Amino acid sequence: MQTSPTPLTGLVAAPYTPFHADGSLNLPVIDQLAASLVANGVTGAFVCGTTGEGVSLTVEERQQVAERWQQAAGSQLRVIVHVGHTSLADARSLAAHAEKIGAHGVGCLAPFFFKPATIEDLAGFCAEVAAAAPALPFYYYQIPSMTGVSLSAADFLRAAAPRIPNLAGVKFTFENLMDFAECVRLEGGRYDIVFGRDEILVAGLALGARGAIGSTYNFLAPIFHEVIAAFEKGDLARARGKAGGGECDHQDLHPLRGLARRQGDHENHRPRLRADAPSAAFLERKAGGVNARGTRGGRVLSALFAGLSDCPAFA
Repeated sequence: MQTSPTPLTGLVAAPYTPFHADGSLNLPVIDQLAASLVANGVTGAFVCGTTGEGVSLTVEERQQVAERWQQAAGSQLRVIVHVGHTSLADARSLAAHAEKIGAHGVGCLAPFFFKPATIEDLAGFCAEVAAAAPALPFYYYQIPSMTGVSLSAADFLRAAAPRIPNLAGVKFTFENLMDFAECVRLEGGRYDIVFGRDEILVAGLALGARGAIGSTYNFLAPIFHEVIAAFEKGDLARARGKAGGGECDHQDLHPLRGLARRQGDHENHRPRLRADAPSAAFLERKAGGVNARGTRGGRVLSALFAGLSDCPAFA
């Protein structure tokens, strides 16, 4: 069995896909996003995933986004392309394209309309997707909150191993920490199990996570670097304080995600039913907290607040 020669360690961002106001892709912004990730010590980008709204894009758009990220990343970021789709043929096409452009790996979530009923069904679907990019590490993307498929990831690894020679591991975005721990321990740590819940990163680290993929690493990476550093030094209290105390209030992460989407001179998401741009009151309160206290990743968050006068949403 072939696994990734370089496991995904440290922080991997799940970047937003930038759009123009008319809903068309704004690809040049990706260059700026990539440069920002590199400057903040992020090691990779998981593109066209949930945060990147991949399932809302056409196959052609997803390929364009993947190509631009691969170009922008150069040798400084590892690009993992999410290729999950309800159409097996389209998922295979996306996987083959990711291999063609030289991506580091591919990820694939479970089909989420006609869902796999059994582990065997899920492993069979993923095996066909992985076979379309045989030279790339394949990661199963476990995210039941979006797919409605909560089959055990550990059981998936057992069933998929004989079918997927390039099986690397799992992007684990779920609160079932027992399943996560079992995946980490499976076959003596054979698989690369990347933690996907930013809000409970400390729990993931305690259970053996070596790498993490998340949307908040787009703009709060310096804080999470401190979390990891404190944990590695054995200072659990400091790690927990940085992650869930005064430094980073996770009840505020949802509106901050909205803020990150709307910064600068581009629209960073397509219109959808759930509005998540932060309110004016939130912006005033949060900006005051950052400026007055000089904490919460001051320079990082200050950069997010910069340029809001140019954005119609906050004018």
